[in-house]
Amino acid sequence: MESLNAFIAAHGVSGAVAAAGILFLGGFSKGAVGFALPLIGVSLLGTFLPAQTAVALLILPMLLSNAWQSFREGVGEAWTTLKRYRLLLAVLLPSIAAFSQLLTVLSDRAFFGLLGAVVTSFAATQLLGWKPRGVKARPRLWEAVAGLVGGLCGGLAGVWGPPVTLYLLAIEAPKKDTMLALGVIFGLGAAALTVGQTISGVLNAQTAQLSALAVIPVAVGMYAGYAVHDRLDAQTFRRATLAVLTLTGLNLLRRALLG
Repeated sequence: MESLNAFIAAHGVSGAVAAAGILFLGGFSKGAVGFALPLIGVSLLGTFLPAQTAVALLILPMLLSNAWQSFREGVGEAWTTLKRYRLLLAVLLPSIAAFSQLLTVLSDRAFFGLLGAVVTSFAATQLLGWKPRGVKARPRLWEAVAGLVGGLCGGLAGVWGPPVTLYLLAIEAPKKDTMLALGVIFGLGAAALTVGQTISGVLNAQTAQLSALAVIPVAVGMYAGYAVHDRLDAQTFRRATLAVLTLTGLNLLRRALLG
């Protein structure tokens, strides 16, 4: 495949192997705890790939992995979840599509600075056990805020999980509901990102081929994550993932500041 040959020519076989390993890790986390594919993927891929390439690689894996997660409990459950979070989605989806147009004019340093700040802040606050206060008093307002902030982060960096996850934690959504909500919200967000980045040109004939290939390691990783989901100490794994993300986010900030 020409696009794969071009990728290897630019980044070497070691780069292709590293990318596959990162995608597998992101898929494993997605299957085990329901989130962190784009966080892990964009954060780690971004340490050796251009920002636009890192985002493009993850578009189709995000689309398909979230569809898998959304419908794992059946169409009826997915539809109920969609109706429950319709306000968040109504704000999130057009925001992703709109803000995604800015990626092509954003410098790599600005991109990595934004992403590093988002990833580090999210991971650090979760490791410390912080939850937003006052959300239950005005849940609809904060649902819309989560959608808008998620749309900004998602459009620019392909990562809209942090504000959405914080909102779900703040309203203390049950574990099953959280897994479904993450799948449905992230899945529809991935669809909006696919449209937005197709319009922007980030996802094109060449990068779409690479993104399609990226589905393979993500799917294998997700299958492995689901296999251990019921036996895994999810809290311990989640903390380990967040610790890695904190270090990765700090490294992205270093790259943004020092080049």
